[in-house]
Amino acid sequence: MTAPPETRLPEPARLKPPDVFALGAHGMRTRPVRAVLSALGIAIGVAAMVAVLAIPASGAQALHDRLAALGTNLLTAGPGKTLFGDNASLPDSAVPMAKRIGPVQAAAGTGTTSAGVRRSDKIAADDTSGLAVYAARPDLLGVLGGKVRVGAFLAAGNQDYPVTVLGSQAAARLGIDHIDPARPPQVLIGTQWFTVTGILAPMPLAPEIERSALVGWDVAKRLLGFDGHPSTVYVRAEESQVDSVRTVLAATLSPQAPNEVEVRRPSDALAAQKLTDTTYSALFLGLGGVALLVGGVGVANTMVISVLERRREIGLRRALGATKRQIRGQFLAESVLLSGLGGLAGVLAGVLVTAGYALSQGWPAVLPSAALAGGVGVAALVGAVAGAYPAMRAARLAPTQALA
Repeated sequence: MTAPPETRLPEPARLKPPDVFALGAHGMRTRPVRAVLSALGIAIGVAAMVAVLAIPASGAQALHDRLAALGTNLLTAGPGKTLFGDNASLPDSAVPMAKRIGPVQAAAGTGTTSAGVRRSDKIAADDTSGLAVYAARPDLLGVLGGKVRVGAFLAAGNQDYPVTVLGSQAAARLGIDHIDPARPPQVLIGTQWFTVTGILAPMPLAPEIERSALVGWDVAKRLLGFDGHPSTVYVRAEESQVDSVRTVLAATLSPQAPNEVEVRRPSDALAAQKLTDTTYSALFLGLGGVALLVGGVGVANTMVISVLERRREIGLRRALGATKRQIRGQFLAESVLLSGLGGLAGVLAGVLVTAGYALSQGWPAVLPSAALAGGVGVAALVGAVAGAYPAMRAARLAPTQALA
């Protein structure tokens, strides 16, 4: 039998989402210091995770831009080992033979000399500061895509004269940072004084050039005992044909002993070096996850304490008709809101750290959208998990028990 309308219990009102989050925000406003400290752990974890994902992305973009400017179509070939383990050598015709390969756009070579370079004769002959002396021709700079920072490069007019061009690191180690045209600096190569005519800009694709002094091919033969055999051949090929040229380069340079020629692609080495950074990125990403986990534990602890301190509030709301679901939703919303705000602060901090570090390194600041959205999403998820138990505990409190 249906009860009379006047005796039917009223249906409990349903709280709309804005009302639920307003109740959650009320708990945060009443205890602002505790809320800030709880959100701080979440913010640190999210900031670490965003920075760890964004900084390698910025470095990868910087590497991509640098390789695009330098060109990934550079190949280098050098002598390896003979079958008997001795040092092999390239034939004198290696550079002209490389130019005969169809897709090759340009080729040049350097030759290793046994001479050392010193700033003055007061320095011991065996103290070379880790610098080498290479014989080179004027076309080398164009093949490498390098630039002269100060002065001028080797030219056809000074090939027979004792002049040298220093790599960027060689100039720094020798203490030469500028060139006065009226009184250019000199360095001692072997037993002969050479005039420094230029200093090169950094060359990431040819680090050996950065640590060397370059002299003319002919003067190296005449004054430094150079045998005329190139030690390294640099080849620029069509971008789409690099792999094909790489396949035939060894046999072209040394038809009689192609197995004694080592062919490399310098851009691959730079890319591989960048890949090694992912190990450290994974480590810091794990540390960020640990910080986020600690932050989640802090949020859970805060919510448990909040439930204990607000028992009378919970009992009063239950006595006024609030359902268990509404109580549970209130505390769960507070936990999610607390963690979400910490996640937003962490994302902002991660963006600032990434931008600052990228600016200091001269990189473009790359901010993956997945990292930004994922930071807030993960923080909210941690908040939901951390607040689940306190919310259920609050919902289980009976009105009489809570008001006692």
